[in-house]
Amino acid sequence: MTINSVTGPLDPADMGFTLMHEHVMVSASGMYRSYPDLLGPNREQRAIDCLKRAKAGGIDTMIDATTFDLGRDPDLLRRVSTESGVNIVNVTGWWLDVPRFIHGVSPNQMAREFIRDIEEGFRGTDIKAGILKCAADFEGVTPELEIMARAVARAHNETGLPIMVHSYPTGQVARRQIAILKEEGVDLTRVKIDHSNDTTDTEYLKWILDQGCYLGLDRYPGRFVSPHMRTVTLKALIDMGYGDRLCPAHDCICLHIHNEGPDGKIPDEHAFTLANPDQFLYMHRHVIPDLKDMGVTDSTIDTLFVDNPQRFFAGT
Repeated sequence: MTINSVTGPLDPADMGFTLMHEHVMVSASGMYRSYPDLLGPNREQRAIDCLKRAKAGGIDTMIDATTFDLGRDPDLLRRVSTESGVNIVNVTGWWLDVPRFIHGVSPNQMAREFIRDIEEGFRGTDIKAGILKCAADFEGVTPELEIMARAVARAHNETGLPIMVHSYPTGQVARRQIAILKEEGVDLTRVKIDHSNDTTDTEYLKWILDQGCYLGLDRYPGRFVSPHMRTVTLKALIDMGYGDRLCPAHDCICLHIHNEGPDGKIPDEHAFTLANPDQFLYMHRHVIPDLKDMGVTDSTIDTLFVDNPQRFFAGT
Protein backbone atom coordinates (compact mmCIF):
# COMPACT_ATOMS: atom_id res chain seq x y z
CA MET A 1 0.00 0.00 0.00
CA THR A 2 1.02 3.63 -0.40
CA ILE A 3 0.11 6.78 1.51
CA ASN A 4 -1.36 9.87 -0.15
CA SER A 5 1.20 12.60 0.48
CA VAL A 6 0.67 16.12 -0.86
CA THR A 7 3.20 15.41 -3.63
CA GLY A 8 1.90 11.95 -4.55
CA PRO A 9 2.07 8.34 -3.36
CA LEU A 10 4.47 7.63 -0.49
CA ASP A 11 5.58 4.14 0.55
CA PRO A 12 5.34 3.76 4.35
CA ALA A 13 8.85 2.27 4.26
CA ASP A 14 10.10 5.62 2.95
CA MET A 15 8.59 7.77 5.71
CA GLY A 16 11.80 7.88 7.76
CA PHE A 17 11.81 9.98 10.93
CA THR A 18 8.19 11.10 11.26
CA LEU A 19 6.34 13.65 13.37
CA MET A 20 2.74 12.48 13.58
CA HIS A 21 0.89 15.70 14.45
CA GLU A 22 2.09 19.09 13.19
CA HIS A 23 0.81 22.10 11.24
CA VAL A 24 2.40 24.15 8.49
CA MET A 25 -0.40 26.70 8.96
CA VAL A 26 -3.39 27.17 11.24
CA SER A 27 -5.87 29.95 10.57
CA ALA A 28 -9.46 29.71 9.36
CA SER A 29 -11.03 28.42 6.19
CA GLY A 30 -10.00 30.66 3.30
CA MET A 31 -7.84 32.95 5.45
CA TYR A 32 -4.62 32.32 3.52
CA ARG A 33 -6.22 33.44 0.27
CA SER A 34 -8.58 36.17 1.53
CA TYR A 35 -6.62 37.88 4.34
CA PRO A 36 -3.04 36.64 3.93
CA ASP A 37 -1.34 39.64 5.57
CA LEU A 38 -2.75 38.55 8.92
CA LEU A 39 -0.30 35.64 8.69
CA GLY A 40 2.71 37.90 8.63
CA PRO A 41 5.28 38.81 5.96
CA ASN A 42 6.93 36.39 3.51
CA ARG A 43 4.52 33.68 4.53
CA GLU A 44 5.34 30.96 2.06
CA GLN A 45 9.09 31.44 2.22
CA ARG A 46 8.99 31.40 6.02
CA ALA A 47 7.17 28.06 5.92
CA ILE A 48 9.63 26.65 3.40
CA ASP A 49 12.61 27.83 5.44
CA CYS A 50 11.07 26.37 8.61
CA LEU A 51 10.70 22.94 7.02
CA LYS A 52 14.13 23.15 5.41
CA ARG A 53 15.57 23.54 8.90
CA ALA A 54 13.50 20.58 10.02
CA LYS A 55 14.77 18.48 7.12
CA ALA A 56 18.39 19.43 7.84
CA GLY A 57 17.81 18.48 11.48
CA GLY A 58 16.57 14.99 10.66
CA ILE A 59 12.83 15.27 10.00
CA ASP A 60 11.73 13.31 6.94
CA THR A 61 7.92 13.28 7.16
CA MET A 62 5.19 15.28 8.91
CA ILE A 63 1.52 14.56 9.30
CA ASP A 64 -0.18 17.92 8.82
CA ALA A 65 -3.33 17.87 10.95
CA THR A 66 -4.89 20.96 9.36
CA THR A 67 -8.50 20.31 8.41
CA PHE A 68 -10.79 22.53 6.33
CA ASP A 69 -11.98 24.44 9.41
CA LEU A 70 -8.36 25.03 10.47
CA GLY A 71 -7.56 26.72 7.17
CA ARG A 72 -6.16 23.86 5.10
CA ASP A 73 -4.48 25.03 1.87
CA PRO A 74 -3.34 21.96 -0.09
CA ASP A 75 -1.48 23.92 -2.77
CA LEU A 76 0.57 25.70 -0.11
CA LEU A 77 1.42 22.36 1.49
CA ARG A 78 2.54 20.91 -1.82
CA ARG A 79 4.81 23.88 -2.56
CA VAL A 80 6.31 23.79 0.93
CA SER A 81 6.87 20.03 0.74
CA THR A 82 8.47 20.24 -2.71
CA GLU A 83 10.81 23.09 -1.77
CA SER A 84 11.80 21.73 1.65
CA GLY A 85 12.12 18.02 0.90
CA VAL A 86 9.90 17.08 3.87
CA ASN A 87 7.09 14.64 3.02
CA ILE A 88 3.74 16.05 4.16
CA VAL A 89 0.59 13.96 4.62
CA ASN A 90 -2.55 16.05 5.04
CA VAL A 91 -5.83 15.14 6.71
CA THR A 92 -9.45 15.22 5.81
CA GLY A 93 -12.18 15.22 8.42
CA TRP A 94 -13.06 17.92 10.89
CA TRP A 95 -11.72 19.79 13.91
CA LEU A 96 -13.95 21.71 16.35
CA ASP A 97 -15.44 24.59 14.32
CA VAL A 98 -18.73 23.34 12.90
CA PRO A 99 -20.55 26.37 11.40
CA ARG A 100 -24.26 26.78 11.95
CA PHE A 101 -24.86 26.51 8.22
CA ILE A 102 -24.11 22.81 8.20
CA HIS A 103 -25.85 21.89 11.46
CA GLY A 104 -28.13 19.00 10.58
CA VAL A 105 -25.88 17.53 7.91
CA SER A 106 -25.79 13.73 8.23
CA PRO A 107 -22.76 11.49 8.90
CA ASN A 108 -23.27 9.87 5.50
CA GLN A 109 -23.21 13.23 3.73
CA MET A 110 -19.95 14.24 5.40
CA ALA A 111 -18.44 10.79 4.89
CA ARG A 112 -19.02 11.11 1.15
CA GLU A 113 -17.20 14.46 1.13
CA PHE A 114 -14.25 13.05 3.07
CA ILE A 115 -14.07 10.04 0.74
CA ARG A 116 -13.87 12.38 -2.26
CA ASP A 117 -10.95 14.18 -0.58
CA ILE A 118 -9.21 10.81 -0.33
CA GLU A 119 -10.06 9.27 -3.69
CA GLU A 120 -10.30 12.30 -6.00
CA GLY A 121 -8.42 15.05 -4.15
CA PHE A 122 -9.26 18.26 -2.34
CA ARG A 123 -11.58 20.31 -4.53
CA GLY A 124 -9.81 22.08 -7.36
CA THR A 125 -6.63 20.04 -6.90
CA ASP A 126 -5.33 16.53 -7.42
CA ILE A 127 -3.87 16.51 -3.89
CA LYS A 128 -5.37 13.66 -1.89
CA ALA A 129 -5.86 13.26 1.84
CA GLY A 130 -3.76 10.56 3.47
CA ILE A 131 -5.38 10.31 6.91
CA LEU A 132 -8.70 11.11 8.60
CA LYS A 133 -9.30 13.30 11.65
CA CYS A 134 -12.11 13.94 14.11
CA ALA A 135 -12.11 15.97 17.30
CA ALA A 136 -13.70 16.85 20.61
CA ASP A 137 -12.42 19.02 23.45
CA PHE A 138 -13.41 20.24 26.92
CA GLU A 139 -17.11 20.42 26.00
CA GLY A 140 -17.03 16.71 25.28
CA VAL A 141 -18.46 15.15 22.13
CA THR A 142 -21.18 17.60 21.15
CA PRO A 143 -23.96 16.47 18.78
CA GLU A 144 -22.26 18.24 15.85
CA LEU A 145 -18.88 16.68 16.63
CA GLU A 146 -20.48 13.27 17.00
CA ILE A 147 -21.78 13.60 13.43
CA MET A 148 -18.24 14.36 12.26
CA ALA A 149 -16.78 11.45 14.25
CA ARG A 150 -19.28 9.03 12.73
CA ALA A 151 -18.60 10.46 9.27
CA VAL A 152 -14.87 9.95 9.75
CA ALA A 153 -15.50 6.40 10.96
CA ARG A 154 -17.59 5.60 7.89
CA ALA A 155 -15.00 7.13 5.57
CA HIS A 156 -12.38 4.98 7.29
CA ASN A 157 -14.49 1.85 6.81
CA GLU A 158 -14.83 2.68 3.11
CA THR A 159 -11.22 3.66 2.38
CA GLY A 160 -9.10 1.95 5.03
CA LEU A 161 -7.31 5.18 5.98
CA PRO A 162 -6.25 5.50 9.63
CA ILE A 163 -7.78 8.05 12.00
CA MET A 164 -6.20 10.67 14.23
CA VAL A 165 -8.40 11.96 17.05
CA HIS A 166 -8.05 15.37 18.70
CA SER A 167 -9.01 14.68 22.31
CA TYR A 168 -9.09 16.26 25.77
CA PRO A 169 -7.42 13.92 28.23
CA THR A 170 -8.17 16.02 31.32
CA GLY A 171 -11.84 15.19 30.81
CA GLN A 172 -11.13 11.62 29.58
CA VAL A 173 -13.10 12.51 26.46
CA ALA A 174 -11.55 9.63 24.51
CA ARG A 175 -13.79 7.20 26.40
CA ARG A 176 -16.80 8.56 24.48
CA GLN A 177 -14.86 9.02 21.23
CA ILE A 178 -13.67 5.42 21.30
CA ALA A 179 -17.20 4.20 22.08
CA ILE A 180 -18.51 5.99 18.97
CA LEU A 181 -15.77 4.54 16.78
CA LYS A 182 -16.47 1.05 18.14
CA GLU A 183 -20.19 1.48 17.43
CA GLU A 184 -19.25 2.31 13.84
CA GLY A 185 -17.12 -0.84 13.50
CA VAL A 186 -13.72 0.86 13.36
CA ASP A 187 -10.63 -1.27 13.95
CA LEU A 188 -9.13 0.58 16.93
CA THR A 189 -5.58 -0.43 15.97
CA ARG A 190 -6.00 2.11 13.13
CA VAL A 191 -6.84 4.93 15.57
CA LYS A 192 -4.46 7.38 17.29
CA ILE A 193 -5.73 9.41 20.25
CA ASP A 194 -3.85 12.71 20.18
CA HIS A 195 -2.78 15.34 22.73
CA SER A 196 -2.50 12.52 25.26
CA ASN A 197 0.51 14.08 27.00
CA ASP A 198 -1.69 16.91 28.25
CA THR A 199 -2.14 14.58 31.22
CA THR A 200 0.18 12.51 33.41
CA ASP A 201 -2.64 10.07 34.26
CA THR A 202 -1.01 6.85 33.08
CA GLU A 203 -3.98 4.78 34.27
CA TYR A 204 -6.23 6.57 31.77
CA LEU A 205 -3.59 6.43 29.02
CA LYS A 206 -3.10 2.71 29.66
CA TRP A 207 -6.87 2.22 29.26
CA ILE A 208 -6.72 3.86 25.82
CA LEU A 209 -3.77 1.70 24.78
CA ASP A 210 -5.54 -1.42 26.04
CA GLN A 211 -8.38 -0.68 23.60
CA GLY A 212 -5.80 -1.19 20.83
CA CYS A 213 -5.26 2.49 19.95
CA TYR A 214 -2.03 4.34 19.38
CA LEU A 215 -1.27 7.37 21.55
CA GLY A 216 -0.27 10.72 20.13
CA LEU A 217 1.99 12.29 22.77
CA ASP A 218 2.14 15.31 20.56
CA ARG A 219 2.22 18.50 22.56
CA TYR A 220 5.73 19.78 23.18
CA PRO A 221 6.67 21.98 24.89
CA GLY A 222 2.96 22.43 25.63
CA ARG A 223 1.12 24.12 28.46
CA PHE A 224 -0.30 23.03 31.84
CA VAL A 225 2.03 19.98 31.99
CA SER A 226 5.75 20.74 31.96
CA PRO A 227 7.92 19.39 29.13
CA HIS A 228 9.86 17.30 31.66
CA MET A 229 6.73 15.63 33.03
CA ARG A 230 5.53 14.95 29.51
CA THR A 231 8.76 13.06 28.90
CA VAL A 232 8.52 11.30 32.27
CA THR A 233 5.03 10.11 31.24
CA LEU A 234 6.36 8.96 27.86
CA LYS A 235 9.16 7.01 29.59
CA ALA A 236 6.66 5.45 32.02
CA LEU A 237 4.52 4.18 29.14
CA ILE A 238 7.62 2.76 27.42
CA ASP A 239 8.52 0.96 30.65
CA MET A 240 4.97 -0.42 30.84
CA GLY A 241 5.54 -2.13 27.49
CA TYR A 242 3.64 0.21 25.18
CA GLY A 243 6.58 1.64 23.24
CA ASP A 244 5.32 0.13 19.99
CA ARG A 245 2.19 2.35 19.97
CA LEU A 246 3.48 5.75 21.09
CA CYS A 247 3.91 8.66 18.66
CA PRO A 248 5.59 11.78 20.09
CA ALA A 249 5.30 15.08 18.20
CA HIS A 250 4.85 18.81 18.87
CA ASP A 251 1.55 20.11 17.47
CA CYS A 252 3.81 22.90 16.23
CA ILE A 253 2.42 25.66 14.01
CA CYS A 254 4.66 27.32 11.44
CA LEU A 255 2.26 30.02 10.14
CA HIS A 256 -0.36 31.64 12.37
CA ILE A 257 -2.00 35.01 12.94
CA HIS A 258 0.36 37.80 14.05
CA ASN A 259 -1.55 39.70 16.71
CA GLU A 260 -0.99 43.42 17.15
CA GLY A 261 0.38 44.32 20.56
CA PRO A 262 -0.81 47.02 22.97
CA ASP A 263 1.81 49.35 21.50
CA GLY A 264 0.27 49.00 18.03
CA LYS A 265 3.21 47.01 16.69
CA ILE A 266 2.84 43.64 14.97
CA PRO A 267 5.64 41.23 15.88
CA ASP A 268 7.65 39.43 13.22
CA GLU A 269 6.86 36.08 14.85
CA HIS A 270 3.52 34.80 16.10
CA ALA A 271 2.96 33.72 19.70
CA PHE A 272 3.41 29.99 19.09
CA THR A 273 6.87 30.46 17.59
CA LEU A 274 7.88 32.73 20.46
CA ALA A 275 6.82 29.95 22.87
CA ASN A 276 8.80 27.34 20.93
CA PRO A 277 11.66 28.86 18.94
CA ASP A 278 12.99 25.36 18.20
CA GLN A 279 9.77 24.65 16.29
CA PHE A 280 9.85 21.17 14.69
CA LEU A 281 13.33 20.44 16.13
CA TYR A 282 12.31 20.68 19.79
CA MET A 283 12.11 16.90 19.82
CA HIS A 284 15.70 16.46 18.64
CA ARG A 285 17.12 19.23 20.81
CA HIS A 286 15.31 18.52 24.07
CA VAL A 287 13.05 15.46 24.25
CA ILE A 288 15.31 12.83 22.69
CA PRO A 289 18.33 13.88 24.79
CA ASP A 290 16.13 13.70 27.93
CA LEU A 291 14.89 10.23 26.93
CA LYS A 292 18.48 9.07 26.46
CA ASP A 293 19.39 10.48 29.88
CA MET A 294 16.53 8.38 31.27
CA GLY A 295 18.02 5.25 29.71
CA VAL A 296 15.95 4.97 26.54
CA THR A 297 17.96 3.29 23.78
CA ASP A 298 18.50 4.45 20.21
CA SER A 299 16.54 1.39 19.08
CA THR A 300 13.50 2.45 21.11
CA ILE A 301 13.75 6.01 19.78
CA ASP A 302 13.73 4.58 16.24
CA THR A 303 10.61 2.62 17.22
CA LEU A 304 8.85 5.81 18.36
CA PHE A 305 9.66 7.94 15.34
CA VAL A 306 10.23 5.51 12.46
CA ASP A 307 8.66 2.11 13.09
CA ASN A 308 5.44 3.20 14.80
CA PRO A 309 4.35 5.67 12.09
CA GLN A 310 5.06 3.07 9.42
CA ARG A 311 3.03 0.41 11.23
CA PHE A 312 0.18 2.82 11.92
CA PHE A 313 -0.21 3.71 8.26
CA ALA A 314 0.45 0.21 6.93
CA GLY A 315 -2.04 -1.34 9.35
CA THR A 316 0.47 -3.94 10.53
